[in-house]
Amino acid sequence: MADPGDLDRLPLLPRDDDGPVFAEAWEAQAFAMAIELSRRGVFAWTEWAAALSAEIAAAKARGEHDRGDTYYHHWLAALEKLVAAKALLSPAELAARKHAWADAAEHTEFGRPIVLDRDRDAKTG
Repeated sequence: MADPGDLDRLPLLPRDDDGPVFAEAWEAQAFAMAIELSRRGVFAWTEWAAALSAEIAAAKARGEHDRGDTYYHHWLAALEKLVAAKALLSPAELAARKHAWADAAEHTEFGRPIVLDRDRDAKTG
């Protein structure tokens, strides 16, 4: 399970004195999902750190340079691969969720929370 001390195992994690920092809301959401899945025992924190390290290494091997804004893209890619490996979502379900999120984001006024249709239905149903 993840605990605050385990975050020290991620030396590239963007942080300040108070902890992790995020440039965009999706980064915080991806971060929280990985923490929660580890906390629930879906994967061990060491498994998570290995998956993230593999994503970063693969990007370097492809010649992608870290411009300081790629860390959470690697985080998200590692998360998606673990979700698939653990069969939490099928590739079709993952693609559908990504499409739904992109559509909701496109149709959300700047500064307002992005609400997926299923979230909206749950609140109004």
